[in-house]
Amino acid sequence: MADTKVIALTATSEREAATSSGYAMLIVLLLAILAEIYAIQRLGSDADMLSFGIVIVATMVFILVVPGFYMLQPNQAAAITLFGEYRGTDRTTGLRWTWPWMAKKKVSVRANNFISEKIKVNDLRGNPIEMAAQIVWRVVDTAQALFDVDDYKQFVRVQVEAAIRTIGSRYPYDDFEHQEVTLRGNHDQVGSELRTELQARLAVAGITVDECGFTHLAYAQEIAGAMLRRQQAQAVVAARKTLVEGAVGMVEMALAALSEKNVVELDDERRAAMVSNLMVVLCGERDTQPVVNTGTLYQ
Repeated sequence: MADTKVIALTATSEREAATSSGYAMLIVLLLAILAEIYAIQRLGSDADMLSFGIVIVATMVFILVVPGFYMLQPNQAAAITLFGEYRGTDRTTGLRWTWPWMAKKKVSVRANNFISEKIKVNDLRGNPIEMAAQIVWRVVDTAQALFDVDDYKQFVRVQVEAAIRTIGSRYPYDDFEHQEVTLRGNHDQVGSELRTELQARLAVAGITVDECGFTHLAYAQEIAGAMLRRQQAQAVVAARKTLVEGAVGMVEMALAALSEKNVVELDDERRAAMVSNLMVVLCGERDTQPVVNTGTLYQ
């Protein structure tokens, strides 16, 4: 029987490291150098144990102090470890110093901009679409970014692609009846949901998402032509519907005005003919040619 025990990830959390100002240690280093020079000069003229001891101490100070210097720029941090154990993170900019046996790993906490590749995704209705997104992210917990994932930059790339696929399959690309939330028609809402999805996925790596949005959204090439014809047909139907509704209103208004002002009295047959002629004139795509009737209304 297979062992089903799962070893949980040992989560880390950033804390402040115990480091010193590099400028103070630089003064100590200069004093050690001056003391060693003075002691060496005295050894040349009059060798004594005090001068010999000063040389040894100054040399040891030099060996200990020099390897401990490091420098941090703005929005840069250094994770300090001691023989593999995390000891804290230093975010103070400028010249810094710590013990030489402390390992230092610098991490940028600046904002990073990432544009994903075009990904082919099946939307809610199964239509293949192409999607790409632009993500602005940054490291907020250096300990998690370095020690809870293997490569946090590669982790971001993989999770962005997974989040795009999840959001793309959750909604249809378009809805011609305008009754559903769609990828094309609700950019702000879908973009906000993509950011929430990414925040949840990248939290384990100590990364936050400041901004995200789609840079490419279209039907895949194999169905783009068919979907374009469908959109055109839907647009024609919608335009015809609006045109017919307007024509009916104008015919009603014309008949009501004629009856109200007693311009002409029409029976049902001639009223139907007039309605037919007005609908043809108002709904036709070509200009109508007028026909002048010089006889009576019934000839």
